[in-house]
Amino acid sequence: MSRVRKIINAVQEGTIEPDIEHKKTTTDKPKPASVVSILTDTARGMKNRDNGTDCLLLDISDTRKSSIRSNFDLGLDEQILWVRDTSFWGNKNQGLVITDKQIVYIPDNDSPDSKYYIEFNDINSPELENHIGDTLAEKLRADIELIEGVYPEFDVDTYLKGDIAPVFFGSALNNFGVKELLDCFIKIAPSPRPIQAVERVVEPEEDSFTGFIFKIHANMDPNHRSCIAFVKICSGRFERNAPYKHVRFGKQLRFSSPTAFMAQKKETVDEAFAGDIIGLPDTGNFKIGDTLTSGEELHFKGLPSFSPEMFKYIENADPMKAKQLNKGIEQLMDEGVAQLFTNQFNGRKIIGTVGQLQFEVIQYRLLHEYGAQCKWEPISLYKACWIESDNPVALENFKKRKSQYMALDKEGRDVYLADSGYVLTMAQQDFPDIRFHFTSEF
Repeated sequence: MSRVRKIINAVQEGTIEPDIEHKKTTTDKPKPASVVSILTDTARGMKNRDNGTDCLLLDISDTRKSSIRSNFDLGLDEQILWVRDTSFWGNKNQGLVITDKQIVYIPDNDSPDSKYYIEFNDINSPELENHIGDTLAEKLRADIELIEGVYPEFDVDTYLKGDIAPVFFGSALNNFGVKELLDCFIKIAPSPRPIQAVERVVEPEEDSFTGFIFKIHANMDPNHRSCIAFVKICSGRFERNAPYKHVRFGKQLRFSSPTAFMAQKKETVDEAFAGDIIGLPDTGNFKIGDTLTSGEELHFKGLPSFSPEMFKYIENADPMKAKQLNKGIEQLMDEGVAQLFTNQFNGRKIIGTVGQLQFEVIQYRLLHEYGAQCKWEPISLYKACWIESDNPVALENFKKRKSQYMALDKEGRDVYLADSGYVLTMAQQDFPDIRFHFTSEF
C-alpha cells in the first residue's frame, strides 16, 4: 500500500489528525489545503497560486469541497487530471496537460508545430517516465491516487441536474488544453430533450421539422440594417430552401442562406438537426417565440418578457434623424434589449428596463449603429402590468379610470403603468374582474 493510501485510510479511520502547515492569508486565517496545486490562468500562463506548495486534502468543510469542485475538473471522463506550464522557469520551456487517456506535451510553447500527442490507457505505464521524468511521474500517480480516494466518481446525472459544474483550465491563445475541453464537452453534454408545446410534447426523434425563435440580433450588417433570427431546432431535419410554415403568419417561407456561427465566423449550412441552432435572415418577419414547422400548427411558450422596473421617456435629440431613430428602436425592441410602451394619454414613447445599464446600451447602439441620437427624460413609475378581463365593460371602465397610466406595448396589448405599489394594490382590490399579469406571456 502506498504512502498516500495509508494517509487517506488513517484520516478516514480517525487514527491521525491532519498535520499540514498552511501559509497565512491577510486575515491570518489558515488557508485550506487543496488536493492538487491550486492553479490559475495568469498572464504568465498556468502558474501555481500556492507558489509551488502541493498540499494534501485531509480535513475540509463541505463548503470548501464544493468550491474546489467548482474550480477543478476531478474525476471527469477524458478530463484534465494534471497540468503544468513550466515556460516561466527559464531553463525549461515546455508545457504538459494530462487527461485520464492521453498526454498532450508541448516541448516548446513558442512553436505550435512541436506539439505531439501520446495516448495511454494506464497511468502506471512505464512510458510515462520517458516523457516527464521519474519525479513528476511519481508525483502525478500519487496525486491521482489521492483524488480517487477523496472524491467520488463523476456522475453525469448530477452534472446534468446542475449540481456540479466543470471548469477547465488552459489557454485558447496557445491552443493549450482546448482539445481536451471540446472532447469532454462532446461526451458529457446533454442530448436534445423533449419540449412541451401548447398542443403536445415534441420529441427530438420525430421526422417532421419544428423549431422556435429564441433570439433576434439586430443590425448584424450596419450597411443593410439586417437582422438574424436564431432558431432552436426541436425535432426533425431542417433543409436549406425547403418551405416551412410560419405559424403566426400562417404562410410558407423559404430560407436560401441559413447560417451557423462559430465565434466571429459564420457559414451557410445546407441542413441542421434537433438540438442545433441556426441563424435565419430576418426582414421583420420574426418575433421572439415564433414557431416554424413542416406544416403542423404548434405554439411554443416559455420566453416571456418580464415587467420592467425602470422607466424613462425616450426623445429624439436630432430631428433630422427621426427615421433612423424609429428604425433603431423598433429593431432593438424586437431583439429584446428592453420593452417599448406608448403612453395612451400623451402618445409619448416609454422604454422599460430592469437596470440603468440598459439605457446606456440603447443610447450607445442607436448612435453607433443607426446614427441616431436620443435623450432620456425620467418618469416615476413602479410597475408595468399587462391587463385583461372576461368582462368588457369592467375592462373599459378600468381603462377610463386609469387613462393617464394606460399604455400599449409593441404588440398592441393593454398595459397599466402603476406609479406606486400602493396604487397597484388598490387597483387590484377595486377591480376584481381585471387580471393583472407581470409577464407578457399569458
